[in-house]
Amino acid sequence: MRKLFIISLVALLLGAGLVAVIEADPGYVLLSFGNYTLEASLWVGVLLLALLLLAVYLLVRLTYRIISGQQFLFSWLGTRKADKAMRLSTRGLISFTEGNWTEARRQLLSGAKHNQAPLVNYLLAAQSSAKLHDIDKVPEYLQTAGEVEPSAAVAIEMMHAEIKLQAGEYRQALALLTQAKSNVPRHPHVLSLLSQAYQGLNDWGQLLELLPQLRKHKQLSSEAFERLEKQIHHNRLQLCHSDLHRLQAVWGTVPKRLQRDPVLVETYVRNLIKGEDYDSAESFIQRALKQEWQPALVREYGCLRGHNASHQLAQAEKWLKAHPDDPQLLLSLGRLSARDQLWTKSRLYFERSYRVEHSPEVCAELGRLLTSFGESEAAADYFREGLLLSEDELPDLALPLQITADD
Repeated sequence: MRKLFIISLVALLLGAGLVAVIEADPGYVLLSFGNYTLEASLWVGVLLLALLLLAVYLLVRLTYRIISGQQFLFSWLGTRKADKAMRLSTRGLISFTEGNWTEARRQLLSGAKHNQAPLVNYLLAAQSSAKLHDIDKVPEYLQTAGEVEPSAAVAIEMMHAEIKLQAGEYRQALALLTQAKSNVPRHPHVLSLLSQAYQGLNDWGQLLELLPQLRKHKQLSSEAFERLEKQIHHNRLQLCHSDLHRLQAVWGTVPKRLQRDPVLVETYVRNLIKGEDYDSAESFIQRALKQEWQPALVREYGCLRGHNASHQLAQAEKWLKAHPDDPQLLLSLGRLSARDQLWTKSRLYFERSYRVEHSPEVCAELGRLLTSFGESEAAADYFREGLLLSEDELPDLALPLQITADD
């Protein structure tokens, strides 16, 4: 209260002093512009100048507010569009994940219009088009993706290659991967895509060359890498057929740790037999069985047409002591006995194998042997059983009762 009183008193004193100055000397101001003149006291002129300055200030302030308001309006509208684009992009991603390709493509393309980073929208739209088999749209959206983000050219080519792989167009995919292949450390995923392309083309030689890089850049798990490695060597061995020179060369490329794999060993032996290199097959089987007992190899041993059937039979009978109930060994013994013209012995071995396991193969051997013995009825029973065993997925059908001759 005291402070307010002091301020009021000072204001009154200043006002009284100003009035006294004005009355003592009001001053004089003359403004002339063309034929017009304006006369006033100095103090009135100062007041008019102050009012003019105030008017200019208010005009400038008003103009600034109008311009700022427009900018705010534009910014607000732009923010709303960006938010809408983000919502549409998010919904499109959800639809894509759920497999709703048509809706995903629509939402992603709508969301790309006001999206500051629309690259993902166009890439996923291309993927959605591929899923919808709308192949013509795929390059269109990928091209647009390249235009909005030129630095993503390699990534876009890889995406295009992946779409081609999904469509089974392996050669086109391989051509698209050429650029990315030149910089594997930066684009390691290209190795996985190349692996798929080579598998689709059955190019096992190129896949074999790709294996070290796949291992180095860890594009496959240990289990998947081992499966692929075995698949490569297995298919390369199969393609040798009866070409013994090529077979030996391919077997030499198989790593030592895989040269004991049962599937690869069996494939190698079968091709030796196809090429009629029975001596090599016989010694290979004997060495392999010393390391690990493999019934599949024992079966192949019984199919060998070696120069000395008696020697083969004697060797197989040595194995019988350690494996008396192995059906494949008994089957091979029966075949080797028949090759050595020991028919009764052959029958006994076949029957022992049959008692251990009723396989279509042993049934066929018994049927064939008993036919030669003139036991047609017994042979027919074995043939019938073997046929039914080989067709174990026959559907259940209503069958008629036994029909007599009178019927």
